[in-house]
Amino acid sequence: MMNGSSHLRTIVNQDGAAVLDTKLGSIATLNSTGAFVWQGLERGDSLEAIVVSLSSETGVPHKIVERDVLDFVRALRAQQLLSH
Repeated sequence: MMNGSSHLRTIVNQDGAAVLDTKLGSIATLNSTGAFVWQGLERGDSLEAIVVSLSSETGVPHKIVERDVLDFVRALRAQQLLSH
């Protein structure tokens, strides 16, 4: 799901993440939840695995986390940070 990451540089800390796209010359900032999802995508985790893990970690119901993760992934695609 991740684009060829040769043009993406990511810095992650306890506050979230910053993703630099050297090809487009843009920076996207992510809160800690976005960084959690981003790191799962980088590892190649399925969206379902990310949702289950995030729901378990936060105590937020699965359906709500699923909706939010899907919205987030759509936003990443719109910013051309993810392929398909």
